[in-house]
Amino acid sequence: MPTSSRFSLSVPTLETDRLRLRGHRREDFPHSAAMWADPRVVEYVGGKPLTEEEAWTKFLRYLGHWTALGFGYWVAEDKSAGTFVGEIGFADYKRELQPSLHGIPESGWVLASHAHGKGYATEAVRAITTWADAHFGLVRTACIIDPDNAASIRVALKCGYRDAGTASYKNHSVKLFFRDPS
Repeated sequence: MPTSSRFSLSVPTLETDRLRLRGHRREDFPHSAAMWADPRVVEYVGGKPLTEEEAWTKFLRYLGHWTALGFGYWVAEDKSAGTFVGEIGFADYKRELQPSLHGIPESGWVLASHAHGKGYATEAVRAITTWADAHFGLVRTACIIDPDNAASIRVALKCGYRDAGTASYKNHSVKLFFRDPS
């Protein structure tokens, strides 16, 4: 897994036609917490809305990834309106997953419900995979998706991930996808 010995919060800003992907700031927390508390957002990500405490832990984990590993999640915001769209990036969650993702950065994306169905996820995932190709080099990335989450499966396939079958995570079946750098 790519790592960095530098310990800083230097998060690169990525831009697409409609989005700005940037590092988390403390003032993003209310938007992040509201997103994670929305039952429509978490339907395929654990299925249970997060409490403010749980959302805060997740928020701090985003910051910690950049500090410790040199990669992590970005806040996605609409460039024209400056509004919070979601959180997209890479992580090393140390999941007890079979087959293992040890040494493979795991991509993920979650959008606020007001941003669903607008193509933002595909746009953002294309931006982060381009960044990954330049930052990680010849390292494969992966993502896991609930088998019923057709929208995220479409995003993964459009962004170069290929279906690698089923995996087991916390006694639930998930779809496993891999993407080789281009």
